[in-house]
Order: sequence, then C-alpha cells, then structure tokens
Amino acid sequence: MSIAHSIRAQIPPIHPEGYPFIGGFALASLILFWIWTPLGWLGTVLTVWCALFFRDPVRVTPVREGLVVSPADGRVSMVAPVVPPAELGLSDKPLLRVSIFMSVFNCHVNRAPVAGRIDRIAYRPGKFINAELDKASEDNERNGLVISTPSGRIGVVQIAGLVARRIVSFVREGQLLGAGERFGLIRFGSRLDVYLPEGTRALVSVGQTAVAGETVLADLLPNTGEATFRSH
Repeated sequence: MSIAHSIRAQIPPIHPEGYPFIGGFALASLILFWIWTPLGWLGTVLTVWCALFFRDPVRVTPVREGLVVSPADGRVSMVAPVVPPAELGLSDKPLLRVSIFMSVFNCHVNRAPVAGRIDRIAYRPGKFINAELDKASEDNERNGLVISTPSGRIGVVQIAGLVARRIVSFVREGQLLGAGERFGLIRFGSRLDVYLPEGTRALVSVGQTAVAGETVLADLLPNTGEATFRSH
C-alpha cells in the first residue's frame, strides 16, 4: 500500500451536503489571501473546520433486536423521564428521554437509533436558543421521527441550536431504516432527543460521550443474546 493511499484511508469521507459550504469557505480564503495573507490563513483554518464538520466516517453498528444506539456524536446531556412532543403522538405521560448535545466540533450526520419503519415525520418551526438548555426541546425548531420496531415505538427528534439554522432529513414516512443508517443532519451545533418506551432502562449516563451508530443507549430486550455488527 502506498503512503498516499494510506493517508487517504485515514481521512473520513465528506457528506455531499457539505460540499457547497466547504467550497464557499475555500473561495473566501482565496479572496482573503489576496487582501491580506494572515486573513487568508484564518480562512484556511475555517475551511478545514468546515470539512471536519461535514465528515461522514464509517461506523460499526451492533445489530440485535432491542438495541438502541446513539443517533448522534456528542455528549449525553440528559437522561430523565419527560413528556414527548405532542406532534409525535407517542404518549401524554413521561417517557425516558436521552439527549445528546452536539458541539460545532462533532460529526453532525445523524443515524437511526433502531431498525424499523418510519411511522411519522413531524417538523415544527421554532426558535434557535442554546440547544443545551432543556427548554430547547419545546421552543426550538425541530424535526421528529417515530420509528416502529417489534419491541416498541421510538421517537428521535433533531433540534436546531443557537448556531444551527438548518435541519436536513434524508428519509420519508413509511421508509424502512436499519440501525445506524443515516437519516439526516443538522448544520452547526444542535441536539438529538431519543424517547424510549415505558419501562426502558438507560445504559448511559449524563456526561458520557456518545458515538453515532455505535454507542448503545438502551436495551429494550435485555438478556436476549449477543449482537452482530454491520458497517455503515
């Protein structure tokens, strides 16, 4: 294997959604170099950051009925019972919610927490307050999915943040998803909330780092055997 091939293998691919933004940053950097060289180098740093933001690395997802994996890279910011958004139609009683906060340095491609059928997609416009605040779940722009599985219905909600201004969805109602499959992304800092069926016990805690498509958040069917793994 050549050195160049080895280096390329270590660089994660870029999601196509990022190409226009990376190109814009790169063009701005060239203009800034023409104006003043130090500004050009600042633009170059921002271009590299933008490319890293839209990175889309391969993930190895544990595959077994009942496993719920993280839909996002980031930090677990909440594990608590909360009434889910009404538009999801999940419950009017509190369900266990696991929230993952994504900083502007995390990979922002979102992945399905479970394998199943998308029963509902519910978009709601809103504000752009700090996604780390609990009230962001109610006040901010969001896009929710309800996924039906043999073990119950899961809600996963993309929430725009202070910097994020665009939620992107790649899926449609009625579509079948595999666990760890890409279903959307949020541009520039945000949060994902996962609502779990009544009686579910979380396997993560606040402050823990989660990896999209790999970190197991909960097990809907404990003690049902070992998982296999699949790369995405």
